[in-house]
Amino acid sequence: MRLKKIVLVLLCCFLLLDLAGCESFTRKFTRKSKKANQPVEMVLAPEEYKGPNMTKEELYRQHFIFWKSWQDELENAFIQKSSLKKKVDCAQEALKNLVNMKNMLGAGAQKSIDVYINKTIDLLASIKSDIYGTNDSRNLEIAERIKSDIHRGFIYPRIKNYLK
Repeated sequence: MRLKKIVLVLLCCFLLLDLAGCESFTRKFTRKSKKANQPVEMVLAPEEYKGPNMTKEELYRQHFIFWKSWQDELENAFIQKSSLKKKVDCAQEALKNLVNMKNMLGAGAQKSIDVYINKTIDLLASIKSDIYGTNDSRNLEIAERIKSDIHRGFIYPRIKNYLK
């Protein structure tokens, strides 16, 4: 009898707790409504970003530094036996910056830098065809030669009179 009273009292307590509920507990597990009325900003007239106003000298120096850093990265990729994708990406970025440098030069200087652009294109083709990296040492020598020639002939003090 005594056991029945204890069970009955416990059952009543659980029933009361269940009916009253724990509001903070239920609030934690109810799904929050999505904010459907957020304003969406529409672009009516797109504007072209022109970037900071830089002089020809600053732009040329910037492209030269970018080219040099990508060329260094390419040489490091050969030395560290990096993946083919890394080597190709480095060569493509170096080539892109060489072309940007070329576009800033006058006609005479453009012909001079075209030689190195063509050498870089050939190097890129050689890298792409060398899937297993067997010619990395030869490609490294070519990349180093291109870097030294461009560094010698196209640093800003030597080329400043040829900027257009």
